[in-house]
Amino acid sequence: MSDSTNSSARAAAPLAPRVRGTVRIVGAGLLGSSIGHALTARGIDVALDDASPAQLRLAVDYGAGRMAQPDDAPSLIVVAVPPDVTADVIARELSAHPGVVVTDVASVKLQPLHELRARGIDLTHYIGSHPLAGRERGGAISARADLFIGRPWVVCRDGETPADDLALVEGLALDLGAVPLEMSPEEHDRSVALVSHVPQLVASLLAGRFVDAPDGALGLAGQGVRDTTRIAASAPELWVQILGANAQPVVDVLDALAADLSAVAAALRAPDAPGARRAVADTIRRGNDGVERLPGKHGQNRRFDSFVVMIDDTPGQLGLLFGELGDLGVNVEDLRLEHSPGAQFGLAEISVVPDAVRPATEGLTARGWRIASTND
Repeated sequence: MSDSTNSSARAAAPLAPRVRGTVRIVGAGLLGSSIGHALTARGIDVALDDASPAQLRLAVDYGAGRMAQPDDAPSLIVVAVPPDVTADVIARELSAHPGVVVTDVASVKLQPLHELRARGIDLTHYIGSHPLAGRERGGAISARADLFIGRPWVVCRDGETPADDLALVEGLALDLGAVPLEMSPEEHDRSVALVSHVPQLVASLLAGRFVDAPDGALGLAGQGVRDTTRIAASAPELWVQILGANAQPVVDVLDALAADLSAVAAALRAPDAPGARRAVADTIRRGNDGVERLPGKHGQNRRFDSFVVMIDDTPGQLGLLFGELGDLGVNVEDLRLEHSPGAQFGLAEISVVPDAVRPATEGLTARGWRIASTND
């Protein structure tokens, strides 16, 4: 093997884990088990604990770690339990393992912190954190080792947080492929109210309108409504806790959203009235501006254009399409698939950098692919 080959192999080799020793994970649901899978894959000893023996056994059977033992000496403790018991479990773990860093992954940070302070708990070695990752379905059976890759992982430190403790929690995020970000608990809770908690409510409210809708209307549903309501499949029991724990920031966003909805409804009640069409157009345009601000691939605020390719609903067609795009030197930035009801073909919406739309569509057309539309 040549020196250059050796250099390439060394460059491709994964970095050694930043977290060492045993990681104790309390809570073997979706997040806890996903953390366990990711750490186990990196050779870290993971000790799992859960109030539900069945959930714990299931997580162990799926390979998220081993059952915790009384003589374990963890180097880090991750609390991944529902919000209504997060403070209780954090307090218990800090007491049972003095000097060990304890973090939690609850989606609300301020309420458990207030509860712990009110009890007079020594929080020197506690650091709240939250990975912005999840799935519509929970539990150990839905856990994935790659759940956190490329996702933000908020770390809430304060002035008394030891530097080594902070480095350990940020190292956990990095080992799992996440991007650690520092925020105060207040900033975190306001932020997730806007980008996570209210979107859940909006998706649920919209999907709730489908319950009594005619079958004929639902048969017209396309990818847009599926994208908008995807997270409406989430577990009600968990969201009752999350929303209750972050009620005021959520209410603030809902009140503003309700005012916007009322303004649009008023304009549409009299669509020919002076200014009505402008009010509707401004609403859509403001949405355009908001979408442009969302981070894209690699966290960049970068605009992509898309085109739609019709593909036969047969095995291997999507792989063939990607192969053709690779031959044309086109990098796919994003992909959405939609099946046409009652037809034996699908629609693949391919997002690319703007300069790549023309060579991609012309190249694919020359190779026999059918281009349905472009938005460049």
